[in-house]
Amino acid sequence: MSESTRLSVFKTYKLFVGGKFPRSESGRVYEVTDSKGKWLANAPLSSRKDARDAVVAARKAFGGWSGATAYNRGQILYRVAEMLEGRRDQFVREVADAEGLSKSKAGAVVDAAIDRWVWYAGWTDKIGQVVGGANPVAGPFFNLSTPEPTGVVTVLAPQESSFLGLVSVIAPAIATGNTVVVVASERAPLPALSLGEVLATSDLPGGVVNVLSGRTAEIAAPLAAHQDVNAIDLTGAEATLAKELQVAAADNLKRVLRPRAEDWTADPGTDRMTALLETKTVWHPTGSLGASGSAY
Repeated sequence: MSESTRLSVFKTYKLFVGGKFPRSESGRVYEVTDSKGKWLANAPLSSRKDARDAVVAARKAFGGWSGATAYNRGQILYRVAEMLEGRRDQFVREVADAEGLSKSKAGAVVDAAIDRWVWYAGWTDKIGQVVGGANPVAGPFFNLSTPEPTGVVTVLAPQESSFLGLVSVIAPAIATGNTVVVVASERAPLPALSLGEVLATSDLPGGVVNVLSGRTAEIAAPLAAHQDVNAIDLTGAEATLAKELQVAAADNLKRVLRPRAEDWTADPGTDRMTALLETKTVWHPTGSLGASGSAY
């Protein structure tokens, strides 16, 4: 068949929920364009029902993911980075279209995102040593503080940084054992939807990361008020929407990460990991202590 008669195969972008790729239950889509207004794809326009389904999937996955060893989570996150490296050219193209960058600048963004994923993979079995430890107390007790994941986290991905910013908010949440429902950038959702395809083939259990695309305000409202969501990251919300979502989140005392000025190229530090951790402190008697030491 000659090149001139070959039919183009257009990519169909779908949601990523529970390890599967459903279309929106509403059947709706919306047009995604590049920085110059050229049509790129039709992305699913998620509904409130899609948001609720994603929370159910995230909750179902939480026990297994939070209960996995930190070392195992690190292995899986590193595998994600391997898969991203293998599909680098695709992400370079999508980031260039989404953010209006040259191919070389988009390549630098993608490389930084992959490096960041590797960085967080290395933290999975180390963050507990940084934020946990033995506490000095008066009396014959061991007093130990250990970090535990918060639970199901809703993440509103950055609107402008479609890939590096996306990775910078997802990776720390799952590295510490949380499961997430991600609302992709409304204007530039394609890198996030493609990330779902990578996660599906990289040993990450279904439901640990769920990716929704559509109108940020429409999807975020039911997630902020959802009684089975434990925390919400408002990075991708503009000021008025962020305030409304904080009010909704207060109903079940969700943790709230408020939007702030971000330089996604800067050293990320550990703030985003520690913000999504709870601290459990355990007291244990040592027995009577005498001149000879413990009675044990």
